[in-house]
Order: sequence, then structure tokens, then C-alpha cells
Amino acid sequence: MPLQHFHPAVARWFRENIGEPTPAQTQGWEAIRAGDNTLIAAPTGSGKTLAAFLHALDDLLREGIEHELPEETRIVYVSPLKALSADIHKNLAEPRREIRQLAESMGLNPARITAAVRTGDTPASERAAMIKHPPHILVTTPESLYLLLTAERSREMLKTVRTVIVDEIHAMIESRRGAHLALSLERLDHVAGRRVQRIGLSATQKPITVVADWLEGGRRAVGRYDGRTVNDEEPTVLPSYRPTVVVNQGHKRTLDIALELPGSPLEAVMSGEVWEEVYQRLTDLVSQHKTTIIFVNTRRLAERLAMQLAERLGEDAVTAHHGSLSKELRLDAEERLKAGKLRALVATASLELGIDIGHVDMVCQIASPRRIATFLQRVGRSGHTVSGTPKGRLFPLTRDDLVECAALILAVRKGELDHLIVMNQPMDVLAQQVVAESAAEDWELDRLFDLFRGAYPYRSLTREEFDDVVRMTAQGFTTKRGRRGALVHLDAINGRIRGRRGARLTAITSGGAIPENADYRVVLEPEGIVVGTLNEDFAIESHADDIFQLGNTSWRVLQVSSGKVRVEDAKGQPPTIPFWLGEAPARSAELSEAVASLRTEVEQRLQADKAVEAVNWLASQLDPNGTQALLTAVSAPTASSAQSASEQMVAYFAEARRLLGALPTQDTIVMERFFDEA
Repeated sequence: MPLQHFHPAVARWFRENIGEPTPAQTQGWEAIRAGDNTLIAAPTGSGKTLAAFLHALDDLLREGIEHELPEETRIVYVSPLKALSADIHKNLAEPRREIRQLAESMGLNPARITAAVRTGDTPASERAAMIKHPPHILVTTPESLYLLLTAERSREMLKTVRTVIVDEIHAMIESRRGAHLALSLERLDHVAGRRVQRIGLSATQKPITVVADWLEGGRRAVGRYDGRTVNDEEPTVLPSYRPTVVVNQGHKRTLDIALELPGSPLEAVMSGEVWEEVYQRLTDLVSQHKTTIIFVNTRRLAERLAMQLAERLGEDAVTAHHGSLSKELRLDAEERLKAGKLRALVATASLELGIDIGHVDMVCQIASPRRIATFLQRVGRSGHTVSGTPKGRLFPLTRDDLVECAALILAVRKGELDHLIVMNQPMDVLAQQVVAESAAEDWELDRLFDLFRGAYPYRSLTREEFDDVVRMTAQGFTTKRGRRGALVHLDAINGRIRGRRGARLTAITSGGAIPENADYRVVLEPEGIVVGTLNEDFAIESHADDIFQLGNTSWRVLQVSSGKVRVEDAKGQPPTIPFWLGEAPARSAELSEAVASLRTEVEQRLQADKAVEAVNWLASQLDPNGTQALLTAVSAPTASSAQSASEQMVAYFAEARRLLGALPTQDTIVMERFFDEA
């Protein structure tokens, strides 16, 4: 009876609305109830978010029934995306209201459980209101949590926090954002005056123990527990230490995935005729399903595909979704898809994480996503229920892309994952947090060093490295007019540090680890509505009366000014497609190994002049019969198309081997030399 420990109103709500708990939920609740730090790693659609929140809602309900529930923040939920934060807040409202109604129907008088969102999109009036009346549940982003910890009044609000939920850890842990958040979590513990219980939610990663260690912090490595320090030379684990509980439900689930090939053979570059075949096949697939998400790797391709599909399916049936669109346009697209008004949504990674967009029948991925985990995450957006079967179709665009896509599907079948690489101790992030924390209160250097070394990315930070960062923030930098940029006062004799005048404002206005860009805002006239952003280079090259597409709408340029492109609706006139620089993803080492392994297997057969055997072997690996990985073709979606795809790849490998003398693999590097007129 996994629900027996919950209040009857909570248990009844869960049974009536959700049904039976998943293993991830039952095991997660057990660890959370015991007060342990808990990492829940499970495929998309396993109920991870509810597993994290339900016990906290239960505690608040019980307390509100027994006596008055004070206005204080108890739970902080941290999401990597502003859109995901708003989505979670919205989806929490219904359970809170329904559970309260059930409790009232049982003759109880429960207190109202409040929740609020604090992100960069939150209006100033709402920010002020939550300071005056703190919500019980605060939904935020890593950057906003940093600001809350640094600003004086909001820092006071966080003193009552007991639980922090970190969602989609895998999306941040390999970047500077992850290191920044890890330091903020240590600061949250300090502000709360207790070891705040940490609950992490993640897609399954390899190795999962690294994600658990990151969530837990560096206490294990430096022997810290509840603020105490063991000054032994070797790391020491105190007797009262309890490691993070990992609820790992794996990443393997039944998948309906297929490789879609155009009828024409793939070449080094996609021709216009072959693109037409792809557009038509996508149109057919969208028509056969109620809702479809089409993932692409670049914003430019998102706009291009949205335009082409809109011509075939109707403008109201298709739209684009990416980070350069305004928040309002993205939310409108999400709501239309959720309500069943959109047939297809063409998206970049902006929809990769767990934003609630309702039921999606199928996911199409255009070109290799370059990572195994990314492919699984995107396909998992379809069949997004506990019992649903994700359905995905993978469209290679070139011969090399075909090889990579085939290797990707074989890697998924073998259950492989990309290896996680944590971003370790970026010093610029440390400097930022040193200034922010010393601006909030005076610190002894020993204690501040101890606090920050508690963050997992800084577990190996030496005192010399820490002191160098502190000195830099205290001394600033040299210019022709003398020293500038000193942000903290350093008392080297007494080993203390405090922020200078203006340090807090500098920390708040310069916070975060998301790189700045010089994008131009696209402003619709005369309303003055921001519809999105354009790359600086594209904006500068644009002139009055130029027409471009953004968000599946044509816009006519009225004026290009400093930082703004003023536009009007072009009434559907043929547009050009904008470009954005530096957005193509890199291929993971594990997928590269899968590609190299595929080449090796084929080359071994080609060396023995067994090209036919190589084709048959590859076709057997990709044959849909008896496997979860299906392979179809645009012209003839049958098992025989596995033979066609295999013939294309083997012919490509054979020609490359004839010209180069060998195929590049994990053990063989092929270097070419050529001479030109220069």
C-alpha cells in the first residue's frame, strides 16, 4: 500500500486522478519520507515531478489542518527553463485546489497552500508581493535563486526553506550553469541554517552516481556534515553521514522508433528535389497523427520547415517554437498544441525538457541530434504517460548523417548512453558567488572556503586557488587610470571578507552563467509588442522593406535601429529565413564510438571482399522484425528498405575505402593531404 502513509485526502486524490503509483514514485516517496537526499532517475513520463512534490504537499496539508499554516517558504523548486517553471506552477494549482476540496468534503478545515513563480519574466509587482507574503512553494530558475540569495529581503524569505527540488539536473550539470547552481545550493543551506533536503529529478544518465554526488554536494569528499569540518588529511565520512538515495528506473522502455529515408539516394548535400520528398513524407506523417512534434537542431531549420509544412497543411496547423521567439509566442504555441488546435510544432531544444504540452502522438527528428540521451529525451515527449509507448521517426539528411542515424538507433537498441562530464570548478563562476555572498554578509575566509568546497564541482578546490580568486575580487584590475573593479574588502590579517559599496548591485545585475548575446529585438509596430529576437549579423544586413519569417509569420522591416528591428505584418508575402550563429550541437563521444564501431564491422567484411555479406549483416541489424528499432523508407515503408539503406551505406564505405585505403575508426586515423594553387 504505497499511499497508506499519505493523508486520506491526498491518497484519494491520487487514486482518482492518477491511479496506481509507478515504481519511481513509490521508491522516491519512501526515501523522501525518511528525510534522505533523493535522486529520482527515470524515463520521461514516469511521474517524477509528482513523486517529488506529493510528499511536500502532504506535509503542508497536515500542518494546515492541525494549526494555522504560517506565511513562509518551505519548498523551492528549481528548473533550468523559465517556461518549465511556469508550467510546473500551473500544473500544481489543480492538485492543490482539488486536494483542498477533498479535505473540506471530509469535514476538515485545511489551510490554503500557496505557490508563486520567480523568474526573469515575473513582473516587479508580483516579486514585491511574494516578499510581503512568501509562498509555501516557490518555483524558480537557477539564476533567480542566485538573485534571491543575494538580495537582502528575499534572502530573509529563504530562511524557512526545508526542501529544494532540482528538476532536469542532466540539462545543467555539464555546464557553468551547473557549477553556479551547485554553489547556490550550498548558500541556500547556509541561509536556512540547516541541511535542506535535496530532491533531484533527472533523465537516466551514465554514470548515475555522478549525478547523485553532484546533488549531494562535496561533503563526502571533504568530510563535512551539518556544517562541521573534519580536518584530516584523508577524506572522512562521519558516522551520521547518509548518502543520497538513488531511485534509478533505468532508461530502457519499449520504443517505436524508425529511420525514414527519402526515395532518392542520399548524397553529400540535400538537393531541392530530395527536400521535397522529405516535406511530403512529414506532411503524410502529420496527417496520420493528431499531434506531432518535429525536432530540428537549428532555429533556421525550424523556421524553414514550419513555412514549408504550413504551405501544405495550413498556417493554423503548424508553427515554430525556439528560443528566439518571445515568451508570449512560445506559450501560445504550447497552449494551441495542448488544446489540439495545432497538428505539428517544429521545435529546437526549447521543447526538449518536460514542459506539459498535452498528449503527443509522434516525434520526428530531422538529422541526427548528435547525442543518444537527446534522442531518447525528444522521442520520450510522445506517449508521455506511464503506460504510453514513445513513437519517433529519424530523418537523415546526408550520407554521413545516414551512418550516424543508423549508429544512433543501434546504440539505443544496445541500451547505451552518453557519459556525463561535470564542469569542474570554473573560477569565473566562483568569483561571482564570492562577491554575491560577501555582499550579503561578512565572512571569515575559512568558513567561506568551507562552504563553497561543499559544492560538488568545487570539491577539489585548493585553498591557494580560492585565495587567488578572493584577491582578484579585492584588487580589481589595472587600467591607465589606476586600479578598477575592486568589489570586496579583504582583511588578510584577520582572514575576513566583506562586500564593498555597490558590490551587491553588481552581483545582482551581472549574475548567472548564461552567455550574453547581441541579438536584436523584433518589435511589432504600432503595438510595440516584442515578437522575438534576430541574430545581430542578420539584423544589420537587413534593410527597410525586407521580408523575413519568425514564428511562422512573415514580417516586413520598417526600420533597423540600435538593438531593435521594427516590423509590421507582411500579410504572408514570401519571406527569407533568418540565420543564427553558433547553434549546431556537437556529437558525443559515445555516439562517435557507435559510428566508428559500425564502420569497423563493415570494413572487416569489405577487407575480405564480402560486400554482399556486409550489406546483409547491416540489414539484419536494422531489420524491424523482432526488434524495437524499426526502419522504414519514404517510398516503401517495409522491411525491405533496410536492405536499401544498408546498400547505400556499404557502397559509401566501399568507395571511401577505395579512395583512402582505409576507413576512419576508433583505432584508425585517416589523414588527407591536398595541394591547391596557393
